[in-house]
Amino acid sequence: MSLADDIFIANMTDILENGVADIDLQVRPKWSDGTPAHTIKKFGIVNRYDLSKEFPILTIRKTYLRSAIDELLWIWQKKSNNVKDLHSHIWDQWADENGSIGKAYGYQLGVKHKYKEGEFDQVDRALYDLKNNPASRRIMTNIYTFADLHEMNLYPCAYSMTFNVSGDTLNGILNQRSNDMLTANNWNVTQYAILLIMFAQVSGLKAGELVHVIADAHIYDRHIPIVKEIIQAERFPAPVLEVDKSITNFYDFTVDSFKLVDYKCNTKKYSIPVAE
Repeated sequence: MSLADDIFIANMTDILENGVADIDLQVRPKWSDGTPAHTIKKFGIVNRYDLSKEFPILTIRKTYLRSAIDELLWIWQKKSNNVKDLHSHIWDQWADENGSIGKAYGYQLGVKHKYKEGEFDQVDRALYDLKNNPASRRIMTNIYTFADLHEMNLYPCAYSMTFNVSGDTLNGILNQRSNDMLTANNWNVTQYAILLIMFAQVSGLKAGELVHVIADAHIYDRHIPIVKEIIQAERFPAPVLEVDKSITNFYDFTVDSFKLVDYKCNTKKYSIPVAE
């Protein structure tokens, strides 16, 4: 069965059974009716996904991989902060009248910085080092820019990637300050697994481990019944991810460059409220 299912069920069970609730604290997020959106959480969850063994997508709940990849490319390829460049509407609630989410996410990745080798943005610098300095321990990105936080409509949740080459294998660490486990956990896992696979392929490397570090892993109060149902759902074997192997340039990848083979999953659609 899917390792992603194993990890997700273990995380959710641990939070439900051993998590700490913030019911007595004032919280920023609210539900659409104005009610405070409280959570139960665990601090410091670390999950490891070996991409050489299987693609880490849930089967107990469907993850819409094409939409997840589209969002990833919006941030990492287009380096955009405008929802008009995105095919879905999942960011609309954080956009202003012009579609901008401020100096957040893709904006930060697109800012150029000076190095002795020339000017690079964060994405191109990481790609340059993977090809030219694979032994470097400095291959990383970080979009949590304190000087620009006041101009971000949403502070970055998944904010940093560290890339590390071991032999012919590329591994990565995704750091996330906060994770709404029901809404976004596997969404983020599949996205950054795809990113690692793309970076590895264009650098002549194999994709290895994705390590996901979550500071605040939480379940919202109104999500608890849904979580309890999902972790009891029927499970299926992990699907196979097929990637267009002809691509050697990161910017040539599209949503159509990836295909899931034999993705069997729980197809029930859940009405999941999102706290703002």
